[in-house]
Amino acid sequence: MKARVRDTAAAPTSVCTAVALSLVLSLALAACGTGAGGDSGGAGGPRIGVLLPDATTARWEAQDRPLLEKRIKELCATCAVEHANAKGDVALQQEQMDSMITKGVDAIVLVAVDARSLGTAVAKAHAADIPVIAYDRLAEGPISGYVSFDGVEVGRLQGRALLTAMGDKVPGAQIVMMNGDPNDPNAKAFKEGALSVLDGKVRIGKAYDTPQWRAETAHMNMSGALAALGADAVDGVYAANDGLAGGSIAALKADKVAPLPPVTGQDAELAALRRIVAGEQYMTVFKPFGPEAAAGGAMAVAAARGQSLGKVATSRVPTRGGEPVASVLLTPVPVTAGTIRDTVVKDGLHTVAQICVPQLRAACARAGLT
Repeated sequence: MKARVRDTAAAPTSVCTAVALSLVLSLALAACGTGAGGDSGGAGGPRIGVLLPDATTARWEAQDRPLLEKRIKELCATCAVEHANAKGDVALQQEQMDSMITKGVDAIVLVAVDARSLGTAVAKAHAADIPVIAYDRLAEGPISGYVSFDGVEVGRLQGRALLTAMGDKVPGAQIVMMNGDPNDPNAKAFKEGALSVLDGKVRIGKAYDTPQWRAETAHMNMSGALAALGADAVDGVYAANDGLAGGSIAALKADKVAPLPPVTGQDAELAALRRIVAGEQYMTVFKPFGPEAAAGGAMAVAAARGQSLGKVATSRVPTRGGEPVASVLLTPVPVTAGTIRDTVVKDGLHTVAQICVPQLRAACARAGLT
């Protein structure tokens, strides 16, 4: 039987990326030692499953997966990482969870396609003494740890930015809300945060939930909103992430809306940063994937070794129908054209050369990116 991970050390409730990184570093240094809790060496090292939700959102395969794998290997040279992507299919992810349980992996990092539906699979892993780290999305069931960003604050940042961008049109401005996947608990947190800022200050002409965060669905819904409200009656667009922003902007441009209303976003995707420089998208929210993956990888290694997750955690988050679990909640960062250099470029997510393609040279100069 595997040793079940028990979180015995309650962590302080402050949320701070620097603290999280310091604690992760401490765990990394501890991992260099030998004796109890160390690697068994050779091919007998711990096995960690990494289950991602879809290939639609660029960050999962381009950022989170390589960063998680890198951090796990840094902390545990003999750890083996087994990866699978559910491609937006709940049933497929349940099968992938079953496969990891059958293989007897030592820990699972899970980004749930549907938090509620995966609760049963999480319970099965728990019964098999396999700890599950909920990554980015708070999965239901008896998880052992949770790593993410403050989702409500993400929504607040988006809402505040939209109000700022609409300027004199507030109060009384009319917006369209392009919310995320209703099965993603993060989408609910984003919406909650945005509405806490926007309620009473704008009219919500149309609001849509977007299953699986599909940009093409956002395009279709925005086209419908323009037909219903009028192309000149949309003063702003709340888009929960950059994919939805891209779909919404494509629909606005297809309908010849000019000038484009301000549009929010999230994830600091390269395409979104180019749209921001070009003046098509107003802002995005940067969630530094490095610290998130560092904390997620540290939790996974600690869990696989049967160690307390309290050494990594910076807070404790209540779970649905369960006890609070060891958690790391990181701070999101708003990004507009004038702050790209001091945020995503400074952090190393994208380079100026990647953002400033030839057709954007003049716009990049205006944004201070030359």
